[in-house]
Amino acid sequence: MKLEELLSIISQKTSNYVNQSMLADALGITRQTVSNRIKNDSQVTVSELQKIEDFFNISLLGNNSTDNDLVYIDYYTDVFASCGNGNIIFSDEKIKLPVSKILINGYSSNKTYSMINASGNSMSPIIDNDDKLIVEHWNGNQIQDNKIYVFCFNNEFFVKRLSKNLDEIIIKSENPEYRVRTISGTTINDLLLVGKIVGVLKSIG
Repeated sequence: MKLEELLSIISQKTSNYVNQSMLADALGITRQTVSNRIKNDSQVTVSELQKIEDFFNISLLGNNSTDNDLVYIDYYTDVFASCGNGNIIFSDEKIKLPVSKILINGYSSNKTYSMINASGNSMSPIIDNDDKLIVEHWNGNQIQDNKIYVFCFNNEFFVKRLSKNLDEIIIKSENPEYRVRTISGTTINDLLLVGKIVGVLKSIG
């Protein structure tokens, strides 16, 4: 879920108009940070939803969630998508996990989702090592500029922001220590989109 959508939900839950300043107070960040995250389509994390629940005294993820509030998705416990220089571990082992629909940006029952683990720090602070990533499977759709994707290239999985020009794909990290890369020419055909990141469950500890 995006912060802009969350503002509307909080307003409905509290029956009061909640603005960016109030959301910033709830999260312990500045209003400018909230504004920047809204512009960047930043996802809301579980820990942030818990802060909002406490601050506004509302229930977003509470134990009173019903089956209608949850979706059961495949969690590949041994599959890691690299947020660094590339990492791949194949495994058929998976479990079904209940996830609140509020954590999935643009949730639709017509879409397919799964969950994998993040490895590395190139997408920090949005995605950190050991975070769980909710992936909307990408069935041949085009790249939406500047969204975060899981993709496979040269038999390695990556999690990066992607943008597409006429003859090249631009690969960007959040961490400024990692340089921008491009894929062009015939090698573009070697990039396989697995899915778009539509939720992040932050690792605790």
